Amino acid sequence: MRIGKKIFCIFLILLCITAAYATESGKTEGDSEMKITINITSGSGNHTITATLADNSSAKAFAELLSKGPVSVDMQDYGSFEKVGDLPSSLPRNDTSITTEPGDIILYQGNKITIYYNTNSWNFTRLGKVEGLTPAELRKILGKGNVKAVFELTK
Repeated sequence: MRIGKKIFCIFLILLCITAAYATESGKTEGDSEMKITINITSGSGNHTITATLADNSSAKAFAELLSKGPVSVDMQDYGSFEKVGDLPSSLPRNDTSITTEPGDIILYQGNKITIYYNTNSWNFTRLGKVEGLTPAELRKILGKGNVKAVFELTK
């Protein structure tokens, strides 16, 4: 029985080290190392924000699309919790039941991209997450009404 306890203790130590490393690195599970910038023109002015892409085939296909050049999307407000616009082409879907958070970048129906500034629950594909902004800052940047967002790979 003592060997079982030792193995259990070693397992717990490794689990704690892994959790500490993930927290320290700032990377959440499912994120890739790939970054994008989003240049937003809204009623509150011109803003540049950074996001980390998710680690799934949809985000990889989005990065492939962006590797050909910036993608400009006219986005409209929907439901007072997101900005949504049409992509120039469809991307593969990896829909799962998600409750979004402010800053989530979501693929909807394979051909629409959304930036959330509030929460919503549905079956979506997570493309990425905006970095370093509070929900209030993001809401101010996205402003009221329509926005123009230009997505591009970070150089």
